[in-house]
Amino acid sequence: MGNDVAAEKDALVLEVRHWHRASTALTDLEVLASSASWQALESYMGLSIRASLRALATGVAAEAGVLSTRLATAAGPDELEGIRAGLLRLRRRYEQMETVLDFYGDAINTRTSPRLGAVLRGLDALAVDSMDRVLRPLGLTTPPVLTYLDKGMGASILRSGARLWDASISPVAAIKITRHNLWRPTSLIHETGHQVAHMTGWTAELGAALYDRMAPASVLAAEAWRSWASEVAADVYAFALLGYAPLPGLATVVDGSTSKVFRMPIGDPHPFGWVRVLFNVGLCRSWFGPGPWDNIARTWMLRHPLDKASRDVQAIGKASVAQLPALADICTRMPLRAFGGVPLSSLADPHCVAPAELARLAERAGASLYTSSYLQRLEAMRVLAWTVLNGQSTTGSDDGVELWLRRIGGAAAAAA
Repeated sequence: MGNDVAAEKDALVLEVRHWHRASTALTDLEVLASSASWQALESYMGLSIRASLRALATGVAAEAGVLSTRLATAAGPDELEGIRAGLLRLRRRYEQMETVLDFYGDAINTRTSPRLGAVLRGLDALAVDSMDRVLRPLGLTTPPVLTYLDKGMGASILRSGARLWDASISPVAAIKITRHNLWRPTSLIHETGHQVAHMTGWTAELGAALYDRMAPASVLAAEAWRSWASEVAADVYAFALLGYAPLPGLATVVDGSTSKVFRMPIGDPHPFGWVRVLFNVGLCRSWFGPGPWDNIARTWMLRHPLDKASRDVQAIGKASVAQLPALADICTRMPLRAFGGVPLSSLADPHCVAPAELARLAERAGASLYTSSYLQRLEAMRVLAWTVLNGQSTTGSDDGVELWLRRIGGAAAAAA
């Protein structure tokens, strides 16, 4: 073996040893998140995440072990070149695996505080409940949910079954809840709507229907609505389960300067803010008639006159406003293959979350609204909707919401 080859092998020995140790260390999930944070997960979800992450980390460590074994007997430059190529692949896999672990570690570690951990368990349970209402009648299994707290204006979801950074599969639906909306978490149901839409194939079918309805009025608007189908579906899902409750929070999140409200970036799956708020108002009008949502629409249009938008955005806005009743019908009343040949409203009836119905529920329940295990089990979505609406009209504290979420989380943990 020449001096250059020997030097290369010596260098590779050190490098492979380093990455073997580093990869093996990834399998220690107690370093990833504290014991308290792991314990704050429901047992079945914690086991699922641990098993998935440990299998991924073990795979990276095994790859490093194979390189080490090959290196022990390697002699010629061609063999060493192949090992070096494998080492570079290993480093890339290690970095990808680190990204996966950091994501889940950060999410799980938001539960370090027992108080916040209990609240997030309650949100996990609400998310599962929201999907069960549609997936179970369709014979589909609801995936586990890991909610976590983070900064920012909007919530987000990493869907269960989605490809992760290392091409592995996400074992749970991981949903980000923003701090400013922790006590009015209607965005949680928007995000579970994304998961439901993915599992049922709703998005593509809805996009085609929206295009067909808008095309006679404006092909430009039709193309826009088809491109927005995934976010439209999620908004509609939140409306079907919570009614008017998500709208004020949505308007707050997407508001801003008039130029921002009318901005329509290429490739953005969200309707631009102006039309998105008015579409959600249209859903409320379609199912509930006149109401406080009309004031939101009025204020929104006064703040952001459509004539301040670009020509294309004006054209899309005008065509969309004219078709709001029809769009609401397509999204909620039209039978779809995704839902077994029935409309979404047959599985989640918006009439049940009309403001008057929510008020009647609260009046009948009285003091048991937040303590009844029966209501927790069967009416969690309606209690959430009423709680958010009631919170918007009063200046009371969030203590009742927190206790309710902690109670739901405790009940779910006990059942598991």
